[in-house]
Amino acid sequence: MRNQRTCGEAIVALLEAYGVDTVFGIPGVHTLELYRGLVNSPIRHVLPRHEQGAGFMADGYARSTGKPGVCFLITGPGVTNAATAIAQAYSDSVPMLVISSVNPASTLGRGLGELHELADQQRLMSACTAFSETLTHPDAFPALLARAFAIFQSGRPRPVHIEVPIDVFEKRVDGDWLAAQIPPKIACDPEEISDAVSLLESAKNPVLIVGGGAREAGSAILDIAEKLGAPVATSVAGIGIFPASHGLSLGPTLISEATRGLICSADVVLAVGTELATTDTWGTRYEFSGKLIRLDVDPVQFDNGQKADLALHGDARITLESIAEVLQTVATPARRQTAETAVSIAMQNFDQSLTAGDLQRKTVFEVIAAAAPPDAIFTADMTQIAYTAHSVFRSDLPGRFFYPQGYGTLGYGMPAALGVKLGAPQRTVIALVGDGGFLYTLQEMATAVDENISIVLVLWNNNSLEQIREGFVGRGIPPIAVSPKNPDFQKIAEGFGWHTALVANHADIGPAIGAALASGGPAMVEIRS
Repeated sequence: MRNQRTCGEAIVALLEAYGVDTVFGIPGVHTLELYRGLVNSPIRHVLPRHEQGAGFMADGYARSTGKPGVCFLITGPGVTNAATAIAQAYSDSVPMLVISSVNPASTLGRGLGELHELADQQRLMSACTAFSETLTHPDAFPALLARAFAIFQSGRPRPVHIEVPIDVFEKRVDGDWLAAQIPPKIACDPEEISDAVSLLESAKNPVLIVGGGAREAGSAILDIAEKLGAPVATSVAGIGIFPASHGLSLGPTLISEATRGLICSADVVLAVGTELATTDTWGTRYEFSGKLIRLDVDPVQFDNGQKADLALHGDARITLESIAEVLQTVATPARRQTAETAVSIAMQNFDQSLTAGDLQRKTVFEVIAAAAPPDAIFTADMTQIAYTAHSVFRSDLPGRFFYPQGYGTLGYGMPAALGVKLGAPQRTVIALVGDGGFLYTLQEMATAVDENISIVLVLWNNNSLEQIREGFVGRGIPPIAVSPKNPDFQKIAEGFGWHTALVANHADIGPAIGAALASGGPAMVEIRS
């Protein structure tokens, strides 16, 4: 007897076959047949209070697990509500699978005034995804999902959108759909690897720049850096890939003039898994005086910004392990000492460049970090305490600081933390948010209670859009709309059932974090700055 199911049920079953265990979404009249598939499924469904929250939660889940975060979205407003979070994931190379409904196939593009209708939803989504496709027949879905997982696991991971007309959701499917075999990761050309080794071995003062695309390559990077005696700087996404305690570590200080000077004077720079974007350097384009080797799974990067003198197209871990295997140790003790001294001077210069505000926020962040376990994960919003934290955070482990670096959206920190915790329930998760950005997604406090997700939310409350206010002042423009009246965040958090603490004295921050961690549920520590 043939196994007959609706397309919606078959989609959920195929997601199970690919190892999906969690989806984020808000059901609607256009996705009921998709949700039929969840009735007897082991997949956990998490209900946010806004589709933007679903996208940010999926982002956090993906970053903490390495698996794609999955969203179920309704036609029209569900898709557009989540578009900001999807665009953030696209910018930061985060794998995300977005399955949405769309109006009946016979109505698409006709402007009939259907419920939730967009003129061209697929085209809108194509701007913030690796691809966006409309499912015209159920049997086409397995190939689309195979294409998506090939991108997630073998290419540059980015969101993928598959929209399903509501009448296609209802169609019957015969038999079982099977997960496809994922293609292998991209291996770099051996001749290019040989060329890279020759350049690196001949370099007198090489430097490495490590981005988020190198997260799985930490051991090879450590080996290469030590064989070369090369300083290593990371992007924000690359924090901890190279241990901060190492004498050659410049940490995530690409914004620093001292680090920039050290890198730009190098005779060979190896940049791995990074766009070399101005979002990592706060607007400054690096100008390299020596040879630039760029290793990336995305060949588009080789001509972005500074053109690569040698382009290595391949997976970071596989390629760097191949380089490390044949690379000779060229660093003498004297050369290693010279490099470590240069790093120490650069870090001292960076510390001396911090403003009084930076130093205050640095102290606060270090107190928070010290109160948490050494493997705690931080998510951060676009807020001044995070701007400071991401450049002063010193971690020996990767995957501990998740931040909306590329697209720079507000509202990311708290819902992303919920997704991180769902993906890594054994880890402590702390979200750093400002009073302005917190109001973008505050409603997701309800999701934390519904799902019993224990995170610590640190609210940096300066009753101002302070970074923007300073921008006005710096340009000689009288500040406008930067001092909104805030609600009583303590009462709001209590209303949602969260543990709360209000800290006015910075000496009380550590104990407040400790109490929040011990509360056993979601907790908010509000710091009046």
